[in-house]
Amino acid sequence: MSSPSHDIEFALFDTTLGTCAIAWNHAGICRLLLPEDNNTAMLDKLAQLPARRHDKSVPRYVITAIEHIVGQLAGEMAPPHKAKLNPCGVSPFRMRVYHALQQVPAGTTVSYGELAALAGSPGAARAVGSAMANNPWPLLVPCHRVLAAGGKLGGFTAHGGVATKRRLLKLEGVNMCLEHSARSPVKRATPSPARPGGPRPLPYDAVAATRKLRRADRTLARWMTRVGPITMQLKPKRTVFAALAEAIVYQQLTTKAARAIYARVKKHLARKRILRANDIAGMGVEPLRTLGLSRAKARALLDLAEKTQARKLPTRAALLRMTDAEIVTHLSAVRGVGPWTVHMFLMFQLGRPDVLASGDYALRKGLGVVLQRDDVPSPAEFEAYGKRWRPFRSAASWYLWQILELCG
Repeated sequence: MSSPSHDIEFALFDTTLGTCAIAWNHAGICRLLLPEDNNTAMLDKLAQLPARRHDKSVPRYVITAIEHIVGQLAGEMAPPHKAKLNPCGVSPFRMRVYHALQQVPAGTTVSYGELAALAGSPGAARAVGSAMANNPWPLLVPCHRVLAAGGKLGGFTAHGGVATKRRLLKLEGVNMCLEHSARSPVKRATPSPARPGGPRPLPYDAVAATRKLRRADRTLARWMTRVGPITMQLKPKRTVFAALAEAIVYQQLTTKAARAIYARVKKHLARKRILRANDIAGMGVEPLRTLGLSRAKARALLDLAEKTQARKLPTRAALLRMTDAEIVTHLSAVRGVGPWTVHMFLMFQLGRPDVLASGDYALRKGLGVVLQRDDVPSPAEFEAYGKRWRPFRSAASWYLWQILELCG
């Protein structure tokens, strides 16, 4: 039996999803609440227990549960965590269901019927659905991993509903485009591998980057919660020439226009699937202009081809051994390639984790949104502020782009 309700204490804690609440007493964890629209709504729910804020040290089992949840919402694929739960008011059947669900690992899903079987009650799918709708401990008892028949999402009672459920599954790499198989009691999600010639995963730890940024900049952290975990990927792997040629074409154009022009250049000039220096070298400016390039970009592409053929540019292998500053110096020697273009190359081709493109207007505007400024910070102000994000300024930049997109 649990102690009287007035002995229940609670604590609020921050996660990448937002502010969560956990309530407990001597018998175990009584409730876990996922983020609401605001803390007032959260406190109203806690008042119904009723619970009071803790005024002494938090029990170790509660701290362990909090650490597990924070890591889980940051994208960590931790093994199942058997938290100490207070079963007061929960029927024996539901506790069997919850204990069975605690064994389902991250990145896997079960159907209501399969979970009923795992809990020793085949045919009780409807009762399992009711147990999920009344789960006092979401995440600790991972009800987001339970799907309806046919692999459909089903319901989710936490704030945000099905959108929150989808987001939690996406964090664990579950591909909701795959139908749920009824043949196996557990379906393991298979993260999509990098396709040859397709986007590539980051070479650094995105979870570590998120943690560092949240600790270093609480103002940015509030926006990071709204954006969610890092989903940044590297561009398809290219030669130095092909990557810079594409960057030159894309400069100061909308993505749609640049994509069309670059496709036209490749179609008319590339002798193989990848554009090479030999395809362009020796051409005049005017033939390139007929493909939609400006005079300045045509000259830049010719200079890039000439320097590549003359081996005046480092190879990709050589660049990997250089510092960011050395790469900026070498590649900026190409006509039409400035620091901003090289910074994008560092960030999205080489996957360097600590790049700060102070010349990017959108990034500076994003920081202005974060700081609630009416003006756009100058490059010098941006660089000074960005020092706190080291050594993950690339990840911070990604968040600023997403923040700007959120704000329209």
